[in-house]
Amino acid sequence: MSKLRVQWKNFADEYIISGNIYKSALKAGYSENYAKGNAAKLLENVSVKDYIEERLEEIKSQKVADQQEIMEFLTSVMRGEVSEEQLLTVKEGFDEHVELHTKHPDVNNRTKAAQMLGKRYAMWVDKGEVDISQQIVFQGEDQLED
Repeated sequence: MSKLRVQWKNFADEYIISGNIYKSALKAGYSENYAKGNAAKLLENVSVKDYIEERLEEIKSQKVADQQEIMEFLTSVMRGEVSEEQLLTVKEGFDEHVELHTKHPDVNNRTKAAQMLGKRYAMWVDKGEVDISQQIVFQGEDQLED
């Protein structure tokens, strides 16, 4: 990527946040006159366009779990390694108070995680997969009578 000017980078960062060309140009320090008439040209700039695409890809990859992360999470649930906090209301006679309680996955949730992992590894496949490496030839009705 060619060198990106600070003002271009500021514009691109603001544009990623707001999606508004005019406001992004103003926040990046461009004049109101430039923002009204020429800000759209900034999006046509190859350096700015490349930077925006790169940043959007980074943001996307940070927000979306990949296969490894999902598999690790399901494994930790299955093994009972994760926990979640819950507020419980405790009654003692006429007194009532709230306590923070740590809960590990119950057997049903651990079983569901194990099933999902098993499906991923095709451990419970009812139908077999067949790899045919021979050529299949279909014959017409007239050829079947011979």
